[in-house]
Order: sequence, then structure tokens, then C-alpha cells
Amino acid sequence: MIELPYSLVIEATVEPYFFCFYSNELEGFTGVGHSVEDCLYKAKWGMIEHLNLLKEHNLPVPLKNPYPKIIIQNETKLAA
Repeated sequence: MIELPYSLVIEATVEPYFFCFYSNELEGFTGVGHSVEDCLYKAKWGMIEHLNLLKEHNLPVPLKNPYPKIIIQNETKLAA
């Protein structure tokens, strides 16, 4: 069972022990980890902290996704 309230994208980089993650459903939420498992762990607790900060600052909190997805992909290169 996915224990995340929102979908998550994990991106592998050219460095073997450096991964980035973010959620398109939770604005401003990003992080880094040393493995896919590390990203999942950090995302689970990081989303809770991020939601608490949104509430603390009276900012809108998006509805939870009842069917979150985890996407693992290669890093997306930005066009210059």
C-alpha cells in the first residue's frame, strides 16, 4: 500500500546515489535522497511537515489523492 497522500515523482540523476523527488499535486514540495527507498521515506514524512506548514500559514491545502502514484524516471533535462 502506498502510504503517501499525494502522487510522487522520483528522478534518477547521472550520479548513482543522488535522486530528486517532487509532487505535482503538492505545490512547493521537493526533496533529494540517496536511493529510491530513501526518497520514499523522506517524502512520506516531508509531506506531513509540508502540509503542517501550509496549515500554519493559512495557505490552501490540496485534497488528498485517494489513488496516489509513484513514478520513477530519469532526470528531466530543461531546455536552454
